[in-house]
Amino acid sequence: MPPEADALVIGAGPAGASVAILLAMAGWRVIIVEQQAFPRRKVCGECISAGSLAMLDHLGVGAEFAAVAGPELQKMAWMDLTSTTMTDLPACKEGSYGYGRALSRERLDTLLLDRARSLGVSVLQPAKVKRILGTIGRFRGELDCGRGLPRRTVRASVVIDAHGSWESGTDSTRLPRAAADLFAFKATYTGASLAPGVLPVFSLPGGYGGIVTAEQGRTTLACCIRRDTLYRCRRQAPHASAGAAVEGYLQKSCHGLRDALMNASREGPWLSVGPLRPGVRIRVERGRFRVGNAAGEAHPLIGEGITMALQSSLLLAQQLTQQPAAMIDARRAELLQASYATAWQTAFARRMFYANVFAQVAMRPLLARAVGALLQRWPGLMTQAARLAGKARYAVHSPQPAGQY
Repeated sequence: MPPEADALVIGAGPAGASVAILLAMAGWRVIIVEQQAFPRRKVCGECISAGSLAMLDHLGVGAEFAAVAGPELQKMAWMDLTSTTMTDLPACKEGSYGYGRALSRERLDTLLLDRARSLGVSVLQPAKVKRILGTIGRFRGELDCGRGLPRRTVRASVVIDAHGSWESGTDSTRLPRAAADLFAFKATYTGASLAPGVLPVFSLPGGYGGIVTAEQGRTTLACCIRRDTLYRCRRQAPHASAGAAVEGYLQKSCHGLRDALMNASREGPWLSVGPLRPGVRIRVERGRFRVGNAAGEAHPLIGEGITMALQSSLLLAQQLTQQPAAMIDARRAELLQASYATAWQTAFARRMFYANVFAQVAMRPLLARAVGALLQRWPGLMTQAARLAGKARYAVHSPQPAGQY
């Protein structure tokens, strides 16, 4: 039986939707399977750096993004217990956009998925891939569509994992608990006193985070807390929810953050997820490809998650669309995966290294205090750190017209 699709994409976040769009633009038949209904709030960052805004134009959603996204992010700040130091974010010197902007995941994910649908991508949602059988050219995905519906089987030549690192996908293995495991928390506020166009990051013992203004003046706070720190937070507030305990800890540990939220009202509950597993997961594996966090995840402190999702999708599409899907046999798939993995490492290894360094500093009080004192004297060092983290870097390759990868 011939496959129903050239590619089966697992996950419809920015990575999954973007690679589906790029493949569909090149003439591939694509099926996306997403287990959540959209729009939905998600514990992920909302910043898109300047170097990736051209990607949104190429994907066909640039105008819609520009119409609703938050202000240009031209300043950044470092917050610790008692001090806040502000400086310029580095401007991107390539392309048409100098500075990044932020948009909530509810809006961005829906925008990208609607674009994929408009190009003929088949979207199965909500549905979950329970397992993948077969091999390159003859994959079979067994789907649970919920609501008492019978399981469905879809056939595809290529499988692309685009799920979050904390989600099971179809091949997860449980790792032992560790005190250093990171749990992510996120909340949205109205009425915060954060100045428009400023992107603060904050340091606290056993954690770090950031705060940004997205569309309609909504301010998003996202943070990562170590498991042992989270345990202490909850022990100090035994009757509070995890989110409330973390909120109290944040405001106690960072006065600048406390002041920014003093008159703010939280919209909805805290969201949480974890444990996160920052690191590289890309590898050669029997015709299955990985994008976004499924391929590798930097510490969220640098706010490059969406940018890496978009850019890794472009890298993979450039590899896959060099030939029709029907011509990708086991040998060709192995070569494509090796080439893609090399390109991925070239694009992201350095920023992942610096993200890890910055995160480890931010979570350690003695180091964080020393860095904070250094930044107060030479705030321009923050601008250079942001440049090392990829904030002023153009997309990995300039997008080319569809079908010419």
